[in-house]
Amino acid sequence: MDSITINELEVFLRVGVPDAERATPQRLLLTVELSLDTRAGAAADDLQQTVDYFALYQRLRTMGTDREWRLIETLAKDVAAVALEHPLVQSVQVEVQKFILPGTRNVAVRIARTRA
Repeated sequence: MDSITINELEVFLRVGVPDAERATPQRLLLTVELSLDTRAGAAADDLQQTVDYFALYQRLRTMGTDREWRLIETLAKDVAAVALEHPLVQSVQVEVQKFILPGTRNVAVRIARTRA
């Protein structure tokens, strides 16, 4: 299986358990790895036969404009669902990095989801 990865996409979203933490958007990094067969798109050199990662990038950048999450686990699940909307994506791994704990580089959750 081939993969397309968007590494550490910077987004600003409202995430956190306390209301005060969700009061303003905070910086997060999203890594989204799509598993798919890229042979048809590569053979034809045709974007229509693969995943348009720019379109996915745009969707991920705007997905939090009208909502908030309490848990980064829930955000990761929602990001995975967006990626799996594309019919060629067989599975996806999502990592969400949050910069909330002093003295740490970040806190992260990583999930894997497969097309049902």
